[in-house]
Amino acid sequence: MAVNRVPVLKRCRSLGLEPSVLGYDKKSKRQLTRSGRKVSEYGLQLREKQKAKFIYGVLEKPFHNYYEKAERAKGMTGENLMVTLESRLDNVIFRLGWARTRREARQIVGHRHVLVNGKTVNIPSYLIKAGDTIEIREKSKGLQRYKDIMAVTGGRLIPEWLESDQENLKGQIKSLPTREEIDVPVDEMLIVELYSK
Repeated sequence: MAVNRVPVLKRCRSLGLEPSVLGYDKKSKRQLTRSGRKVSEYGLQLREKQKAKFIYGVLEKPFHNYYEKAERAKGMTGENLMVTLESRLDNVIFRLGWARTRREARQIVGHRHVLVNGKTVNIPSYLIKAGDTIEIREKSKGLQRYKDIMAVTGGRLIPEWLESDQENLKGQIKSLPTREEIDVPVDEMLIVELYSK
């Protein structure tokens, strides 16, 4: 399995992202200096794709598969792509505030701590559907780890499309998110332009 070992703050700097988008509360003191070079149209499109891949922690092949799936579905390809990425199980755990970052959410899912509709799911890319119930398994609820996480993420806003019971570490998917409800600084139209060449 491929592991992303890129330093987060360095990558955020090069992509022009705020670390808070990824759940990190650190700030980079260094400034990125681009020596007055004009970025080409292709460069802009590529940067948007890299941003989306980095934010959601998806590698190239699965990302391309998501794009093809979004293209086949009804509606706007770009919106479908963003909704698909947002419906990944690791992202939902992050959105519910049960993990500080998406990387941590991925680890929580991989360690079999998560139940979807009462069944253990250990695949971070599992796509949730409207009406699904997600919870941390009973054995793991008492762990100190979750108390520490809740202390940090307690004030985080939970999106409209999710319902969360923070006490019992249980959540419900009210509906799939719309593009307006996804607060990720990515221009998905540039990604569509890049892939449709």
